[in-house]
Amino acid sequence: MAFATDRDLLELEPGVFRDAAWTAQRVINGTGSIAGTTLTLGAGGVTFADARIDAGSVVLIDSAPVEVVERTGALVVTVSRLRASVDDDPIPLADDATVKIEAYTFGAAIGGVHRRVLRMLGIEPDDTAEDALTEASIVNPTALTRLEALGALAAVYAAASAAGPVGTEMGERAEAYRRRFADERQRAAARIDLDGDGVADSTRRLNVIQFVRG
Repeated sequence: MAFATDRDLLELEPGVFRDAAWTAQRVINGTGSIAGTTLTLGAGGVTFADARIDAGSVVLIDSAPVEVVERTGALVVTVSRLRASVDDDPIPLADDATVKIEAYTFGAAIGGVHRRVLRMLGIEPDDTAEDALTEASIVNPTALTRLEALGALAAVYAAASAAGPVGTEMGERAEAYRRRFADERQRAAARIDLDGDGVADSTRRLNVIQFVRG
C-alpha cells in the first residue's frame, strides 16, 4: 500500500483536482446530500464501498474538493474541509439536500512513485522470496509520505503537459514538483526492520544505506 494518498496531493496542490482531474480515474459520479460532516450518496450507482472511497480519499462536492475522514457505510462517508492535520477534528460543510458528488483518484500515479521509492531504498516490490524485505519492513512510513506525494504531482502534471505545447503552465508545474521531489529525496530517510522483530536495525536514505548499531 502506498504511503501517500489523494488527500496528501490535495494538501500540497489544492488545484490538482480542478486542473488535472482528467488525468485521474473518476470512480464516483452521482448526487447526494451533505449534513455537516456526513456525506450521503444517492442509491442506484457505484457506492463509496465499490469505489474504495475511504480515509485519505478526496471527494468533489459541487466541484469543491474535500477530504474523506472515514467511510461509515456503503453510501455514507465522513468528510471535512481540508484540515491542517489528519489528527484535527473534521471541519463541517454547509448543509445541502442536493449536491453533485464526484470522486477522482490519482492512485495510479501514486502507486508508480511508491514502487520507485521502494526500489530506491533497495526493496524490490516484486520479490516474492520468503526472506525478502517488503514495504512492511519500513517502520516509519509517514516519513516517506511527502516524497511520494511530490513525485506523484510531478507525474500528474507531466502527463497533463503532454497534451499541450512545451513550456505551458502544466509543464512548469511538473518541473517544479520534480525539483521538490529531488530535494525531498535528499532529506528523507527510512528506518528498516531487517529481522522482523518490529525494531529498526538500519536507516536507509534513497540509494544510500546507513547502518545503526542496535
